Amino acid sequence: MVSMRALCIAVTCAALAACAEVGPDYKVPPQALVNAPAANGAFVAGGSGGSAASDLPAATNDPLPDHWWRLYDDPVLNGLIEKALASNVDLRAAQANLERSDALLAAARTAREPDIAVDASTNYTQQSAQAVLAHVQPPRHEIYNMGIGISYDLDLFGGIRRGIEAASADREAVVAARDLVRVNVAAQTARAYADLCNAGNQLDILQQQIAVQQRRLALTRQMVAQGRAPSFTQDRDQGAIDNSRAQLAPLNARKLNAAFRLATLMGQPPEQYDPSLLACHAPLALKTLIPAGDGRAMLSRRPDVRAAERQLAAATAQIGVQTAALYPDIKIGASIGSTGAAASFFTPLTNRFAVGPMVSWDLHRNAIRDRIEAARAQSRVSLAHFDSTVLSALRETETSLDNYAAALDRLQRLESARDAARSVNERTDQLWRGGKISGLEALDAQRNWLAAESAVAAAQADVNHDQISTFLALGGGWQ
Repeated sequence: MVSMRALCIAVTCAALAACAEVGPDYKVPPQALVNAPAANGAFVAGGSGGSAASDLPAATNDPLPDHWWRLYDDPVLNGLIEKALASNVDLRAAQANLERSDALLAAARTAREPDIAVDASTNYTQQSAQAVLAHVQPPRHEIYNMGIGISYDLDLFGGIRRGIEAASADREAVVAARDLVRVNVAAQTARAYADLCNAGNQLDILQQQIAVQQRRLALTRQMVAQGRAPSFTQDRDQGAIDNSRAQLAPLNARKLNAAFRLATLMGQPPEQYDPSLLACHAPLALKTLIPAGDGRAMLSRRPDVRAAERQLAAATAQIGVQTAALYPDIKIGASIGSTGAAASFFTPLTNRFAVGPMVSWDLHRNAIRDRIEAARAQSRVSLAHFDSTVLSALRETETSLDNYAAALDRLQRLESARDAARSVNERTDQLWRGGKISGLEALDAQRNWLAAESAVAAAQADVNHDQISTFLALGGGWQ
């Protein structure tokens, strides 16, 4: 009785002395780059002051909407992205991975519940006579054993709680990984649709160029037949037509390949692409500056940054899990049952019970401390990875904004050149109709205008690509 009382007193003292969880309480380290003022301010590139590559502003400090693709005001694009987000196979895998993490977190939480075990067995047995140094055959008995045991881990040092904390942080990292897949699916769908539409636009202009070149070739042939031009000019004009026609197949392939990409992004085989999409011939048009927000908003929105931060939280909690092994694991248990000969089933001679604390303590301290040091090192690795992810996010965003501002500047200058060439073409056409200049001069002016249109179309494709890259870098596309 005295020993039981002493044990209870020892357990109580241990509980009072260790009412707090072991290991560090997690918070984002002050020295983490995510807290640096330079990482939370306005972006250097693309803002109201332009960028290193251009004086043309590309973005504002307005917050980025979740569904950024709606800024294009294109119902077809909206529908494609919604279908992709509903049917994409990578998203299905990410969702299944999240469900797996939910199950692992639930399993970790069951460690806080009482552990209940039931056992039952029976056998017909006879002991070995020689094993008990007897020379008479022992009697045979039917032996049974059955009982139920309940134990509850007091978790006085918080090892279980830290384990649940780690599993919860891991689960939140998986949520962020799922969101990252959504971000990429939205951007890939928008990019594929933009590629398809830009290829259609470039095909239209190329067809017009070929038509002008064919008219020029017909006029050249007339002049050669009349002896007003050397014969090699026909070969020159025919070569120009062949060169233009050589660009048709790659553009058609780019268009069809984009339709294939859209089909697979929506979880369908390429052969089930939507032929109606091939009718798009207009580039995506963003009527406003990109609402980029600032560094703080971007870092809090980007799923990869959130995942890295949650991985750091999980690694920090693992330090507490390993530290708890330095201390005894104390459980309160009780069992009741009956064991003995079947003839005495459930009699006072066979019934049994037990109530009391159970203590287990690993005294191999060096191994435990090594595991603690390993957990601390992993926490430092996770912090470095967190900082690296923040730096990558900032670099990608600044680079995307800078490229976008440069692409806008290039497009604006090419549009000015295109407008000038179109004006020259209109005036030249009037002079040709008035009989003041030759048809070749008029066709040359039209050819120069269409060449400028082709350059603008290529620049518009680059602008769309850089727009979507910027939206991707900003981390938009999830709620």
